[in-house]
Amino acid sequence: MKNHHRLLLSLVLGACAGLVCHGFANSEALQIFNRYLMEPIGQVFLRLIFMIVVPMVMSGLMLGVYQLSNHNGLARVAQRTLFFTLLASSASVAVGISLVNLAQPGVGLDISQMLGDSGGVNKIQQNVAQAKPVVQSLLEIIPKNPFASATQALEGEMLSLMFFSLAFGAALAATNGDKPSRWVGLLEETYAACLLVVDTAMKLAPIAVFALVFQSTFKFGHHILFSLGFYVLVVVTGLLLQQVVVYSMLLRFFTLIQPLSFFRQCRDVYLYAFATASSNATLPRSLELAEHDLKLRPEVARFVLTIGSTANQNGTALFEGITVLFLAQVYGVDLSLAQQVQVVLMSILAGIGTAGVPGGSLPLIMILTQQVGIPAEGMGLILGVDRFLDMCRTTLNVSGDLVIAALVDQPEPQRN
Repeated sequence: MKNHHRLLLSLVLGACAGLVCHGFANSEALQIFNRYLMEPIGQVFLRLIFMIVVPMVMSGLMLGVYQLSNHNGLARVAQRTLFFTLLASSASVAVGISLVNLAQPGVGLDISQMLGDSGGVNKIQQNVAQAKPVVQSLLEIIPKNPFASATQALEGEMLSLMFFSLAFGAALAATNGDKPSRWVGLLEETYAACLLVVDTAMKLAPIAVFALVFQSTFKFGHHILFSLGFYVLVVVTGLLLQQVVVYSMLLRFFTLIQPLSFFRQCRDVYLYAFATASSNATLPRSLELAEHDLKLRPEVARFVLTIGSTANQNGTALFEGITVLFLAQVYGVDLSLAQQVQVVLMSILAGIGTAGVPGGSLPLIMILTQQVGIPAEGMGLILGVDRFLDMCRTTLNVSGDLVIAALVDQPEPQRN
């Protein structure tokens, strides 16, 4: 059986088993089974991937910038990456605003029976209270201590680590000129070792996917999904439109790549992204796929994918925009079209630097809702289904990174 078939089977079996066991969630034996077997299996897999993210990002970005600088291609690649990122993000803005205004999923929804326990909301409010001013956040992109940024990379310091890696790689190229740098061999060996660790971890993937999906469905079941089915349908429809229509059009207009064939090659990565709900956890596999299967230039793939894992969050931006407008409809907050555009644009900006971990966008949604006068308790509406939607939007984020990498790698409409 092929690897993607095993992963898909694990995902389906995990979801079915979790839903069945959810009906007996009060069983102490099942709770022990989930806590002491399923959760550790999923965590072992995620930790194996997370531990390699920092050295892989640093070595990959430094090598990419060094190689692009030596070929006088860094500026051009950066410009094309920015152009296609803004183009894809603008499309997600249009899709999100159009769908939420057309479907109006929050109109007529009775929230009194759905808020339930606000423990999760209180936790998000605490995170919002600790949020730094925008100016301070921008300044801290330049790290005073890159080693401290490396230790906090998975908790929101990824942009600082990327900035250091870009600056160091550019400095290596400027210092050595056409001479090979002694650092390059070390960086290449580091990157190769990271790929080996990833390959080893992926042997656990089918079991880990089963465990991760089982946890989500066992905890939340399906009753909340039914209550908020319309909202979930709108979000998923928006994500599908972005994936099937927007990304396909970009590939057709700017390259000769067949979208269906491209998506088929990426299916393993999509499953990893869906199961882990983490761009950081999927990044190593995306890099490997881009270089070995999609045959993208390594220097381009490393630059675009590592930057895109944080800065290109089409799925997150679309989700945040729809969610804020949905909660505004629920609470009867009338937002003009200009205000709606402002909310979604702020969602795109807020998505830059979001920690690539499950649930990393929730504090940002809280900030946005407070700015437009939506009660913080409204977050309780989406907590029950956020894990599933997080899995969906992460898949789109990862797909968008790979699409943009392919676009940047092919500057001409035709390629020999």
